[in-house]
Amino acid sequence: MEMFTDMYYQLKEMRPRTLAHQVLNLCMIVCSALMIWKSLMVLTESESPVVVVLSGSMEPAFHRGDILFLHMGYSPFRAGDIVVFKVADRDIPIVHRVIKVHEKPSGVVDILTKGDNNSVDDRGLYAAGQSWINKEHIIGRARGYLPYIGMVTIIMNDYPLLKYCLVGLMGLFVLTSKE
Repeated sequence: MEMFTDMYYQLKEMRPRTLAHQVLNLCMIVCSALMIWKSLMVLTESESPVVVVLSGSMEPAFHRGDILFLHMGYSPFRAGDIVVFKVADRDIPIVHRVIKVHEKPSGVVDILTKGDNNSVDDRGLYAAGQSWINKEHIIGRARGYLPYIGMVTIIMNDYPLLKYCLVGLMGLFVLTSKE
């Protein structure tokens, strides 16, 4: 608790110009992270260049907490591709493997997916009345991964108070750091 009171008094004793400088430094860090994310979106042609596997439905290929690197690309979808897709009425994207692809003469492609660790296909996960997903549902294809690094994200989502405390501490450290 003494650490927080020391930080509070350091902030209180700072000159306005120094405090403004520290706040601008914090803003620059946040803006830099946003610019990196947006650049990755352009390079990978995906709205989310990185995702964390949240369930065990893709084991043994991917485990809970693995970070996947995505790239959309223009090549056609084929059975065996691992895709990340969003379904209507669900906020969290799903990571599963393509098991069937139907290309219609009109150019529309219908895709059926299934988790490697699941016994049935994903039709039960799709929106009501939907039997297939299309390209507009897909966020990207898995191109690489880092095992278990995403457990930090899972822990932060399971315990939001911990997330807010850590973000607050980081902000305090940036504001009270000496040049």
